[in-house]
Amino acid sequence: QVQLVESGGGGVQAGGALRLACAASGLSLTLYTMGWFRQAAGKERKFVAAINRSGGGTAYEDSVKGRFTISRDNAKKTVYLQMNRLEPEDTAVYYCAAVRDRTWSPPKRDDAYDYWGQGTQVTVSS
Repeated sequence: QVQLVESGGGGVQAGGALRLACAASGLSLTLYTMGWFRQAAGKERKFVAAINRSGGGTAYEDSVKGRFTISRDNAKKTVYLQMNRLEPEDTAVYYCAAVRDRTWSPPKRDDAYDYWGQGTQVTVSS
């Protein structure tokens, strides 16, 4: 049974930083592209970042480029999202997602992903 468990969320002031982690179990992480999505209250879930199987290919939503960094440690079966210079607009529930995918460029559509975590809340105050 595949499980993705996010951690690291919390409250922070604008300009601060958080690192989210997604621990995967029940799958061979080396075969999966991993993504982070977020959903603000009353809004649709949106793409944030993704990383391919090897870690050599990444993709970011425009508003987080230069502030967020996605990485993975396949040996630890964990994917990370380092979030710096946080803004109130980054407030959302952040979800980790996985898809067995062989493409270099990771997908940005949420319907491309097969497995999802339960989410972790990030709140950025001004």
